[in-house]
Amino acid sequence: MRAIFVCMNLFEENIKEIAKIAAEKCGFFLIDTVFRGKKGNRIIEVYIDSEANISADDCEKVSLNIDLLLGNIPDIGSNYRLDVSSPGVDRSLKFLKQYPKHINRKFDVTYMFGDETKKISGKLIRINGEDLIFSNNSIPPYKAGGETIINFNNIINAKVIVSFS
Repeated sequence: MRAIFVCMNLFEENIKEIAKIAAEKCGFFLIDTVFRGKKGNRIIEVYIDSEANISADDCEKVSLNIDLLLGNIPDIGSNYRLDVSSPGVDRSLKFLKQYPKHINRKFDVTYMFGDETKKISGKLIRINGEDLIFSNNSIPPYKAGGETIINFNNIINAKVIVSFS
């Protein structure tokens, strides 16, 4: 049983590396890969992002590149479904380079402040190096004119809040 688990991890790591290479070749970066199903009926979900918005054509371009590279892996065969998309608003932002395109958008952020876990809702108003500056009505950790500064490395979870107003 352990040998199968190790082989599956190696297989998934190979797919992740292929997805990363294909995304970077097209000017994007890999956010996540999700594997579902079993051999012969696999579903591979790949999430990509960039410092700009991503279109369906961008996802198609990355998908074609991944398909080309997957053809070099004998174990995968042709019985898989590959879904490539942007992460969408339901996924947390993972990388600092995802934040600039969301300036002036509202966030829910969970972060560490010392030994405490804090939460805020606020609008991302600017980025200074690795510090994200949010405008909000809360007090912690640094308050200067209603701004909260959170170092990216202290963020546990940050989601963009979609507003239809």
